[in-house]
Amino acid sequence: MYAIIEDSGTQIKVSEGDVIRIDTRDLPEGAEVPSITFDKVLLVGGEGVEAKIGQPLLEGAKVVADVLNEDVSDKVEVVKFKRRKNYRRRNGHRQHYIQVKITSIDA
Repeated sequence: MYAIIEDSGTQIKVSEGDVIRIDTRDLPEGAEVPSITFDKVLLVGGEGVEAKIGQPLLEGAKVVADVLNEDVSDKVEVVKFKRRKNYRRRNGHRQHYIQVKITSIDA
């Protein structure tokens, strides 16, 4: 079974057991393995199952994921250069993300 979820303006196709990276958010304190529930489910389908398509969201559908770790991605270098104008700019960026593992899809 698979689902298409929306998180932070991006649509992600997920199945049970997938490990995905999502944008950073505040996690609840105190839980040993914090879990995240995605309520914005756009589509649920799978092998031998007729696809359910939301308009725009499916009512009552949710995807639950366990948080594995928080990390930052590789550095992206941005270089601007104009020849003969003595113009050089260099900038770097590292995006923060949370790595989660999909545990269940409820339609």
